Amino acid sequence: MFATFRHSMTWLHTWLGLVLGFVLMVAFFFGALSVFDREIDRWAVPETRFEPQPLPSFDKQLRPIYDKLKPQPVDYAATQQRVIGDLPPAQTLPMVSLYAYTTHRDPLLQIGGEYAVPNKLKDQSDDHAHVHGWETVDPRTGDFLQSNKLNIGTAWFFPMHYHLNWSWMALGYWVVALASLCMLVALVSGVVIHRKVFREFFTFRPWKRPQRSALDLHNLTGVVALPFHFFFAFTGLVIFAGALYFPVSHTLLQPLHKQHEVSEAEHTGLPHEPAGVYAPLASVDAMVAEAKRRWAQRDMPGDVGLLTIEHWQDANGYVSLYRAGSDRVALVGQAIHFKASTGEVLREDPDPSAVGSINEFLTGLHLQHFEHWLLRWLYLLGGLLGCVCIATGFIFFVEKRKRKHAELGGQGSRIVDALAVTFVTGMLIATLAMLTVNRLLAPELAAKADWEKMSFWLSWGVALLHAFWRSAPVAQARFNPAWREQCWIVAGLALAAVGLNWIGTGDHLLKTLFTQPYWPVAGVDLSLIASAAVALYAARKLARHSWVAAPSTAEVAHG
Repeated sequence: MFATFRHSMTWLHTWLGLVLGFVLMVAFFFGALSVFDREIDRWAVPETRFEPQPLPSFDKQLRPIYDKLKPQPVDYAATQQRVIGDLPPAQTLPMVSLYAYTTHRDPLLQIGGEYAVPNKLKDQSDDHAHVHGWETVDPRTGDFLQSNKLNIGTAWFFPMHYHLNWSWMALGYWVVALASLCMLVALVSGVVIHRKVFREFFTFRPWKRPQRSALDLHNLTGVVALPFHFFFAFTGLVIFAGALYFPVSHTLLQPLHKQHEVSEAEHTGLPHEPAGVYAPLASVDAMVAEAKRRWAQRDMPGDVGLLTIEHWQDANGYVSLYRAGSDRVALVGQAIHFKASTGEVLREDPDPSAVGSINEFLTGLHLQHFEHWLLRWLYLLGGLLGCVCIATGFIFFVEKRKRKHAELGGQGSRIVDALAVTFVTGMLIATLAMLTVNRLLAPELAAKADWEKMSFWLSWGVALLHAFWRSAPVAQARFNPAWREQCWIVAGLALAAVGLNWIGTGDHLLKTLFTQPYWPVAGVDLSLIASAAVALYAARKLARHSWVAAPSTAEVAHG
């Protein structure tokens, strides 16, 4: 079929990149934004613009908050579908476990609980039927954040990069997984194709024709960030492998699942089942102090990042305290477990095995919960380089073929170009439209979060229609003006978002940089201004270029 192995790798690289490159573009772009997802949250929800807080006192502050926590209606309705008969009223369900979670970058506290249900399950293989409740808390006051507020960074951009915010039948996860797997193949085939890797590291000729300069930039960004691209595609697959892609414990080993839980409880000394006997809760603050003392003895000083209590107000209840671990790359917790009724230490988790340590390191390096800000910025740069690599791959594909397609009357280049516009500038428009609408809508609007989500999809859909509408010149081997026009829109939306933030909150850059420094908001505003500047520069360059026809193969070879 192919004359040489290298030619077969070229075909594989081209078509895998084209077919799944649009998904990878979404994954890379929103993965890059997720590096600063909590900072974007602070920009999007102004009432959360205060400094990160340590875990509050459980005895004095948190315990009364849990008395206000109720089952979530959406989860109550979902559980009703899994059980026989009608569930008791939500307010009568007893809490059986709870958690509290915080990070070094998040001033808010995430809390939740599980509520027991007396009903029998419809499916006997189903287990752990509970109704869940959760809330976002201002730790300074104990107030719940209004449910109409959308944490755009953590609740929209972050999940977008690994499941496209497409939860039906978990298809979003599988589409991204397939794209990530194909990306690994594309990276390997790309190395085979580009034998002069060192030269391509230093080669970029922006004055050449678009086909040549696009290929140079594609090669350059691919080579510079090759380890980053490979690592993140691989670790992304590893993180979800056991839980979703190959859930052996939930399929082949399901009959042994409960037996394993019981045997593990016996091994760790942590009760698996409640005793059914009421027992008061000892001082959790004292347990926190003891956990910190023990961590310090192991040369791991730090605060509690996650607190859980199992078998609430039961004689078999126990409290688990997990160290925040933000001082290291590996995603570690070093949990210490206490008997809830007495404060006695039941178990101190041992150091992980060699395999466990590797898994924790790979997971931590991907999820980046650490405090290393320089590395965090390098992550952002790597993600954006991935976007540039994919986008220039699209441009090269179109520029190389559009003259031939025009001569044959084909529409292939036109379709690919319109999709490229949609997933490059159109995706930026959707993102910026969401941020702009966030600042336009009144904070008290009941469906504010729904309107923000709708604005994202609607603006992206309009960008798609615009890209196809304006793509007719591509079928004549000319340039699609939608690229230039959407760059102008990107610049306008980015500046509008900065201006609306200033008008709506009073947090302009002079304030957030100098008089009352607050870097999360200042960083987002500066990034928006930088995006506007790049978009304006691109629009002006595109306006001066007249890409009349694609160069011939010979021109590219001698470029």
